[in-house]
Amino acid sequence: MATPNSGYTQSVQRLMELFSKLPGVGIRSAERMAFHILKSNPADALALADAIRAVKEQVRHCSICYNLTEGDPCNICQDAARDRSIVCVVEQPKDLLQLESTGMYKGLYHVLLGRIAPLEGIGPGELTISALLERITHSQGEGQEPIREVIFATNPTMDGDGTALYLQAELAATGVQITRLARGLPAGAQIEYSNKAILADALTGRTKL
Repeated sequence: MATPNSGYTQSVQRLMELFSKLPGVGIRSAERMAFHILKSNPADALALADAIRAVKEQVRHCSICYNLTEGDPCNICQDAARDRSIVCVVEQPKDLLQLESTGMYKGLYHVLLGRIAPLEGIGPGELTISALLERITHSQGEGQEPIREVIFATNPTMDGDGTALYLQAELAATGVQITRLARGLPAGAQIEYSNKAILADALTGRTKL
C-alpha cells in the first residue's frame, strides 16, 4: 500500500493511515478525507470524533438475538407485539435490517454474526449457534412461549447454504419446524441470463397457480 507524503505532519499522516484502513478507501481518498477534516470547522470535526466514540462505547450485541443495540435487550426482542413463536436466523445485523425494511416479517430474529467458512477458519464455535440452541430449548420449558418455527435466512452462497445445513442437523432434535426463504427467479429476470443454481431453486420452489 502506498504511504502518505512524508511532508505531512505526523498527526495528518496518522489520520490518513487510519482513513486508508477503511473498506474501499485508498491512500488518495484518505488524503482527501484528511484535508476535508482539516478544512472543517472544529465543531463539525469533533462531532465526527464524538460519534465514532459513542458508537464504540454504546453499541453492543443484544444478549438474546445478538442484533446491534444500545439497550439490552434490543427493541425487537422487547416488542410484545412480535410473534415470539417464530425466529428468523440471519448472518449479520445488516441482513436483519434489510428484512425489517420490508415491513412483512413480525417475528423475532437470531443473528449468527457470520457463517461457517472452513477456508477462512470460521467454524460453528465462532458463531452464536449454541446460543440459538439454548434459546430454543429454554422456550420449550414450562411457562414459556415455545419457538415453533425457525426460518433460515442465510445468504444463498456455498458457505451460507453449508451453515443452513449444519443448523438443520443441530435443530433436528428440537422438533421445531424449519423453513427457509424462498428462492428463484426475481421479478423482471430473464431465464436465459439466469445461472443453474437460480433455476434449480426456482424449479424446486415452484408454486401452484
